[in-house]
Amino acid sequence: MTIQKKAEGDKLVLSIHGRLDTITAPQMENELKASLQGILELEIDLIELEYISSAGLRVLLAAQKVMNQQGTMVIRGANEDIMEIFEVTGFIDILNIEE
Repeated sequence: MTIQKKAEGDKLVLSIHGRLDTITAPQMENELKASLQGILELEIDLIELEYISSAGLRVLLAAQKVMNQQGTMVIRGANEDIMEIFEVTGFIDILNIEE
């Protein structure tokens, strides 16, 4: 997994490429912890995400909880397979997902 980061003032865009799973979730979690201070708008771009596991979902949920307290978070570009995982797990109702 690779993470591309683009910050513009108090907005941060993270583009995730590859797989967000048990092996890569700690990398994503560390990136979020290091990057969210002072961020009011977080966008997570999943256009290049191939797979997400429960560990990846947990990281997104933790980011959503942080951003609920300090601003907004939106997920964009999830493919059909990722959207199906969000639907089956109920995350479609928890996360702010735009197509």
